[in-house]
Amino acid sequence: MVAESSRPVLDAVDRTLLHELSRNGRISNTELAAIAGIAESTCLKRVRALQANGVIVGFHAEIAPAALGLHLEALITIRLHAHARGELRRFQTYLEELPATQRVYFLAGDRDFLVHVAVPDASALRELVSDTISLQPEVASTSTSLIFAQAAGSRGI
Repeated sequence: MVAESSRPVLDAVDRTLLHELSRNGRISNTELAAIAGIAESTCLKRVRALQANGVIVGFHAEIAPAALGLHLEALITIRLHAHARGELRRFQTYLEELPATQRVYFLAGDRDFLVHVAVPDASALRELVSDTISLQPEVASTSTSLIFAQAAGSRGI
């Protein structure tokens, strides 16, 4: 994440590059340059600068969990005991390392974490929540919501 005070100034061309890359991280430099209306060499320099400045933090493949036999996705909110606040980082690492974890969010409000998980079935989800996460001594409570469908949205770029 880029600190507010060190945030680079982005012009319209940078925003176009970011928008296109957020939609298709595999777009060729030639196509990206054409869309942005700049030379290919300029495009490459700008993308590299956006990476160096921490604006672009990575490129990745988006994998469909169902293709791996993970047919059930859920969001689990977790509230920790008040005395466990000193364990936030360790507990976050624990959540990140669970095989079912897709994403972990540290929250403000009445819940401490939101965890997106993908599992084969309801039995695996029950085991994950009841027999794995809930048994951690820091956990005060959990709440689970099933995901029926998801959409990407514009990502604000």
